[in-house]
Amino acid sequence: MNTATKITLSRFIITPLFFIVFFVLTSGGEPGWGGLALIWGLFVLSEVSDVLDGFVARRYNQVTDLGKLMDPFADVIFRVTYFVCFAAMKWVPWWAVMIILWREYTIMFIRMLLIKEGTALAASVWGKLKAVGYFFTGLAGMLLLLAQKAYPGLVSTGETVLRILAVVSAFMALMSLISYLILFARRKKN
Repeated sequence: MNTATKITLSRFIITPLFFIVFFVLTSGGEPGWGGLALIWGLFVLSEVSDVLDGFVARRYNQVTDLGKLMDPFADVIFRVTYFVCFAAMKWVPWWAVMIILWREYTIMFIRMLLIKEGTALAASVWGKLKAVGYFFTGLAGMLLLLAQKAYPGLVSTGETVLRILAVVSAFMALMSLISYLILFARRKKN
């Protein structure tokens, strides 16, 4: 297993840790400063590893079929996890999370079908926009967690911003799903 794949694999460890730490530390109310630092550290580690694995893979010629499969799956698992955490806190609507889940699992299924045929599905513009939307929603949720402790007067505004970002992310996820389904149908037709 090469370095890039090991970096990707780290997100499979970070994700459940993030989930457990988030719920353990928020179940009793607001986490302390140490808990916030731990949650933030896991969030940053995951996002940095996402950038780093791709850089290492391309820079050091470590692109593999396993890495191509694991990277998007690791991304989805982590990002869906923080959406679930935020929805459990009642910061984002569950219906938005469900749209995101439907999109992610449908795309994974389509990718598996195409891999079986020896082809790949390139990212669409909507898919890239969706990834940016997910990141900013995650960042907003993490900032809201921090605001609860440091800036309580901003919590209401933060919740509104986070809800808007989650709804926009769900819309982009839905548009991405539609674009992928159209592309998949065209490919199957040809």
